[in-house]
Amino acid sequence: MTSLRTLGSSDLQVFPLCLGGNVFGWTADEDTSFAVLDAYTAVGGNFIDTADSYTAWIEGHRGGESETIIGKWVKARGNRDRVVIATKVSQHPEFQGLSAANIKAAADASLRRLDTDYIDLYYTHFDKPEIPVEEIIGALDELVKAGKVRHIAASNISPERLKASLEVSDREGLARYVALQPHYNLVSRDTYEGPLQDLAAKEGLSAVPYFSLAAGFLTGKYRPGTKVDSARAGRAQEYAETERGQKVLAALDEIAGAHDAPVATVALAWLAAQPTITAPIASARTPAQLPALLAVADLKLTEEELARLTAASA
Repeated sequence: MTSLRTLGSSDLQVFPLCLGGNVFGWTADEDTSFAVLDAYTAVGGNFIDTADSYTAWIEGHRGGESETIIGKWVKARGNRDRVVIATKVSQHPEFQGLSAANIKAAADASLRRLDTDYIDLYYTHFDKPEIPVEEIIGALDELVKAGKVRHIAASNISPERLKASLEVSDREGLARYVALQPHYNLVSRDTYEGPLQDLAAKEGLSAVPYFSLAAGFLTGKYRPGTKVDSARAGRAQEYAETERGQKVLAALDEIAGAHDAPVATVALAWLAAQPTITAPIASARTPAQLPALLAVADLKLTEEELARLTAASA
């Protein structure tokens, strides 16, 4: 059985692959989403990531569709105490920003959609520098004290604002961020490496990176000159046309061949081996896409293989 990992300084024990819920209600309908969630938890997966704004970008959607599907699934399966649910605040069309009032109202709306009494991990989705960190942390602390949120985290935040937030928590004895959700993968390293990663390491925060497979590019199905029918094909295809993208694919292909493993598994294994990373996020729109993602829990790359991928992605 795959060992669970501790998330930062929290008491949350999570599977080493976090299942992204951004596709639920988008490229995966409710029945398919249930099937993906069932397949993920059947092998011990327990860490599900969503946001209150998923899937507001779809015409006719209001945001919160992903949370609603997850809430229905948890109720149907009766497994609330066995899953760690992470959601986010700041981007829902009706709950924009990080004012104290908005954070609290958005949390209540997420709780209703998720049909639960508590959120395990609550992220600020995109930092809003115009709001003092004291106000943000204060509101999040109130949610923790009320039992509505177990732990708090940040996504898309600068090192300066993260540091200031942690200082407020420490100085005032308020809830403290335990995790960070950065944009990070083999073809997007400067979005996390450097001051942000260094601060996370120093402060004992776990990183749970999104876009772990670069919008599907790191699955290996996007190649120069090929066409892929996918809602995210545009961004992934851009990577395929770059020199770095092609170097990364060549290294991934060789290492995947040596391990008889999917390219996606190798890409996730590199990410999982980086400092501070606890569980990369990856989504699956069908159960058939899950095995390649779940295999990261068991694939350990050699130091030489890790170094080769790091060099190819430089």
